[in-house]
Amino acid sequence: MRFFLAVAREGSLSGAARTLRVEHSTVARRVGALESGLGVRLFDRLPRRWTLTREGEALIEPAERLEREALAFDRAASSTANLHGTVRISAPPMFASQFLVPLLAARMDRWKGIDLDLHGEVRTANLHRLEADLSLRFMRPVEPGLAARKVGELGFRLYAAPAWRERPEADWRFLGYGDSLNDVPHQKLLARLAGDRPFVLRSNDLAAVHRACRAGMGLAMLPVFLARPDEGLVEMEGAPLPPPREIWCVVHPDVRRSPRVRLMVDLVAELIGENAAALA
Repeated sequence: MRFFLAVAREGSLSGAARTLRVEHSTVARRVGALESGLGVRLFDRLPRRWTLTREGEALIEPAERLEREALAFDRAASSTANLHGTVRISAPPMFASQFLVPLLAARMDRWKGIDLDLHGEVRTANLHRLEADLSLRFMRPVEPGLAARKVGELGFRLYAAPAWRERPEADWRFLGYGDSLNDVPHQKLLARLAGDRPFVLRSNDLAAVHRACRAGMGLAMLPVFLARPDEGLVEMEGAPLPPPREIWCVVHPDVRRSPRVRLMVDLVAELIGENAAALA
């Protein structure tokens, strides 16, 4: 059922495989087995997409109803678990690797018996479908039915390689993020600051923007936790400061009752609070 719904939602084997974190051959095999068991063809296999047949469309609603019930069962089971087991955390990639992991490593005694499954991902994990137990986000969640807690703020500043300080502002070039982040405050401010001056690189990968800035390609609005400790970068003094982004810890209310999830929520919030100065 999960494989059927994933292909229906994504429209392709590769998309479903990414969602389910399995090989695309596994998806094809499971869907084929479902069709054989039902004696019904659920998808038309087109060169670039798999589209639902009329029979497949008729099964979407009951399949989703069963999925909701199964996920509710899993969340209820998680809420009765003890401190031993897996906690899945979803967080923006650079925040997870450069900020969160070193702090968690220093507090390993606090989460003995817990196996962390940390996913650094730009997309928003679907907590209703148990894609994560705990999600760290840089904006307040809008999905209904989730429990959210603001745990900190993330500051951005204008950074560049040192040589840019010696160049006239008219010659400045800029580095930005992809279209999906055009409306975040620090990118809107950077666009106004750039004016008619060029953006020589845009990327949805913060690591790429950071490395390009460090290599002297241009000026970028970077998170303080990443850029301030980097000796290859300097803050461009006098530049306007964008409002900070809020850091939210988000869980599903059913999962929040799990002792190990509750422990990790409290620990992550504590670590972010203790290191607020490194983030602002």
